[in-house]
Amino acid sequence: MTPEAAPAAAPSPSAGPLAADGGRPLRIALLTYKGNPFCGGQGVYVRHLSRELAALGHRVEVIGAQPYPVLDEVPAPSGTTAPGGVTLTELPSLDLYRQPDPFRTPRAGEYRDWIDALEVATMWTGGFPEPLTFSLRARRHLAARRGEFDVIHDNQTLGYGLLGGPARLGAPLVTTIHHPVTVDRRLDLDAATGFLRRASVRRWYGFTRMQKRVARRLPAVLTVSTSSRDEILGHLGVAPERVHVVPIGADTTLFSPDPSIAEVPGRIVTTSSADVPLKGLVHLVEALAKLRTEHPAAHLVVVGRRAEDGPVAAAVERHGLTGAVEFVKGISDAELADLVRSAQIACVPSLYEGFSLPAAEAMATGTPLVATTGGALPEVTGEDGETCLAVPPADAGALAAALGRLLDPHDGPELRGRLGRAGRERVLARFTWSRAAEGTVEHYRRAAGERAAGPGRAPGAASRAAGRPRG
Repeated sequence: MTPEAAPAAAPSPSAGPLAADGGRPLRIALLTYKGNPFCGGQGVYVRHLSRELAALGHRVEVIGAQPYPVLDEVPAPSGTTAPGGVTLTELPSLDLYRQPDPFRTPRAGEYRDWIDALEVATMWTGGFPEPLTFSLRARRHLAARRGEFDVIHDNQTLGYGLLGGPARLGAPLVTTIHHPVTVDRRLDLDAATGFLRRASVRRWYGFTRMQKRVARRLPAVLTVSTSSRDEILGHLGVAPERVHVVPIGADTTLFSPDPSIAEVPGRIVTTSSADVPLKGLVHLVEALAKLRTEHPAAHLVVVGRRAEDGPVAAAVERHGLTGAVEFVKGISDAELADLVRSAQIACVPSLYEGFSLPAAEAMATGTPLVATTGGALPEVTGEDGETCLAVPPADAGALAAALGRLLDPHDGPELRGRLGRAGRERVLARFTWSRAAEGTVEHYRRAAGERAAGPGRAPGAASRAAGRPRG
């Protein structure tokens, strides 16, 4: 790990080496204010995208705050003469939400400057400071290293500190918005009961006002689905010509079928935080209660944190499902892949998704999927009855019926096998990290005023010609 004050990891490349698209290798600063994979999709995005960008021959420096990103080792790039690589620069915050003491008050000796004071003051008043304070620290860091990067890629910070263009940041800016957090705000407000709870939700999401203002001034926005693009246009008011769709994907080598993993009868796997209304877990618990009247072996494994109270905990207790719902957290990617392989069904019950990595990963393993039609899910999962079973969001009865079809002792095995095979084929054809990296580089070059490929080369041609596996 590289301390904040460390010199640049990547010197300016010579004219000789070429990246996989035939252009010069790029020096990329990839910013992430919350980058640990266990914190959600943003961390997964940084980990896999940085690896695949380096595999194309580019130099990637991930600049992140706590919890720090987990990065992969990068194999020697195939089909390229450029020495790609990934390094991490730690840009520490006060880490106010760390376990086991979230919402802590720092000791006097921990304060370093006015940004730290702003971070604590915002937390004390019920707000979420990290997007703003990380952006301010990142601006200061980048300004001190002017000329060391060809492009800066912000992973949904959307803070005031990242405005000002190359004159202030030292390089052109490209920003990924997975989906507008205003969607989360709306769903959390819908689920909140009582004036005080609703006021608390509004205060916590106060940073979304900043994100709206910043988004409208960004020169280039990448997002992961057409559904997210529509939400960005509608919720954030970004000009349509500035928003571009670059789908993400699954690690199709890790998340792949493995016949040696025994299938557990009745097992349903989902990925969800119990206390996040957007993920729709309470509706899946209600569906499980209905399902078990006909399929008593049905049980649910939730990859995520168990909430000790709230709607999910109440539903589990109300329906007597304590022994039929298990929560697991902190597992490795390999353990997650084996868990999904062991299930007869994977389920995504979300009310809304900007993309849904869990859906793509489950499909990549060949595990049949039941998913709602919330947000971008149909773009990922495909047609109902062809690559998945699709149901309306927030409909426990429809979820129970779809799960029951797949657990039916007569028709279920054939349906599970057909959906599982078709789902993997869809992911291989459309949603891999190597494709995501190739598409992202095209927009980097556009932002930097370069051609997307060298003479006579199509974007991504080198990696395809070399036969490098995608994902």
